[in-house]
Amino acid sequence: MNRTIRVLAVGLLTVAAGTAARAGDQAAGKAKAAMCVSCHGANGISVAPQYPNLAGQKEQYLQTAIGAYKSGTRAEPTMAAMVALLNEDDIANLAAYFSSLKP
Repeated sequence: MNRTIRVLAVGLLTVAAGTAARAGDQAAGKAKAAMCVSCHGANGISVAPQYPNLAGQKEQYLQTAIGAYKSGTRAEPTMAAMVALLNEDDIANLAAYFSSLKP
């Protein structure tokens, strides 16, 4: 029983470590965000209801969502095209920037 619990605990910790947020640079994210403002607004507040607000979202959520669009696990053609050339640092930086904005 104890061995089973230890094995499960190690497995859960391994999974949790693999999904930890990468630290992003807000200034670099702000510079990269120019490509996002036409839909998501200059301050991360969208002017059109079909585009979600990004300002104030949790950093880990934004990293996960952008990564899902990039990998194709979250299907939306426009977003897939927008994030196709982003690398992991770009994604972390954008997430850091938008999460720092006031909703």
